[in-house]
Amino acid sequence: MSTTPHRLSARAMAFVLAGGRGSRLKELTNNRAKPAVYFGGKTRIIDFALSNALNSGIRKMAIATQYKAHSLIRHCQRGWNFFRAERNEYLDILPASQRVDEAHWYQGTADAVYQNIDIVDSYGIDYVVILAGDHIYKMDYEVMLREHVDSGADVTVGCLTVPRAEATAFGVMDVDKAGQITRFLEKPSQPPGMPDDPTRALASMGIYVFRWDFLRKLLIEDAANADSARDFGGDIIPIVVQHGKAMAHRFDDSCVRHRPDAPAYWRDVGTLDAFWQANIDLTDFDPDLDLWDTNWPIWTYSESVPPAKFIHDDPDRRGLAVSSLISGGCIISGTEVRNSLVFTGVHTNSFAKLEQVVALPYATIARHARLTKVVLDRRVQIPQGLVVGEDPQEDLKWFRVTDSGVTLITQPMLDRRAAALG
Repeated sequence: MSTTPHRLSARAMAFVLAGGRGSRLKELTNNRAKPAVYFGGKTRIIDFALSNALNSGIRKMAIATQYKAHSLIRHCQRGWNFFRAERNEYLDILPASQRVDEAHWYQGTADAVYQNIDIVDSYGIDYVVILAGDHIYKMDYEVMLREHVDSGADVTVGCLTVPRAEATAFGVMDVDKAGQITRFLEKPSQPPGMPDDPTRALASMGIYVFRWDFLRKLLIEDAANADSARDFGGDIIPIVVQHGKAMAHRFDDSCVRHRPDAPAYWRDVGTLDAFWQANIDLTDFDPDLDLWDTNWPIWTYSESVPPAKFIHDDPDRRGLAVSSLISGGCIISGTEVRNSLVFTGVHTNSFAKLEQVVALPYATIARHARLTKVVLDRRVQIPQGLVVGEDPQEDLKWFRVTDSGVTLITQPMLDRRAAALG
């Protein structure tokens, strides 16, 4: 009788690449890496990849960090410290630490794995699931692992199905009718269509499944190649496409949905507009991303805070929230909050109004402030009477305003404004 675990996830590890800054988020990543940016009221972006792995049955994980990693490391230490080595569970945080030589940090996504080969070896696993730590989605990696093994692939690449016009921003897979990748094209001007739907293309999600012994050999060969950029998408995957068997896995087949007819939800919240929109979308009556699904929860660090509190009930001074998410520790004091997402510990004061606001933890909004279509960074202190979102030209003097009218406010911006106005 076979003793092999039924679930392939028991023989796999998740290697999460979380070293990128995410510069398109501008000042939101001045002090934290993109995977550590807050999302959805109480989570951080990296929680989605980690939760997907945990819910899929993977109990061995590693997180490679590099850019301004303290916030990310602290979050993982506080919120993901429940793995027990005596149960053969591990979560290792792997900061870039010049492990190969004293001259180089992580040189690319593939190099981040290469520099930690000995640590991956110590896990005693058969399969590696390479994950980007900066996307919002729910996915059962066990489905992709099973497809990888059943197809006999050397690598399986997770793919989104997107309109061809949008595929120019991705790495795109050209596949045959069996789903084998025949070409990997980086941001092509003319993306190839899918065999069963020429109007759509297969775009890489930055998710890869390998047998560890196969990937290990590839990484060693890549490290010896002086011309390599040490990147999975640019170097490793094209080699397998050319000399091995690379298969495309469609996200539609492994996406975790809260209802059968729900769309396959995946978001790259890498711009201020995308970040604001994805958060505000959660205030919809039936959002495409269900954070309330207890069958596939998004795990995170939960602070010990009191319940949200709403006070005052005068006609022009009423604490209320409509179509909004209000997190624990918030005090909504005589403030009207609409279509907004308010993170932990935010305090608002009387006669203020918030419309389509994403307020990160512990922001404070003073009396008579009016904010519309705004992102507030952590711990900002909005002064009394500040109006943002009604006069774009005035907002541009002090804050960052996107082309679509989303305004980002950070404390240094407010301090410069206060100094200029005396």
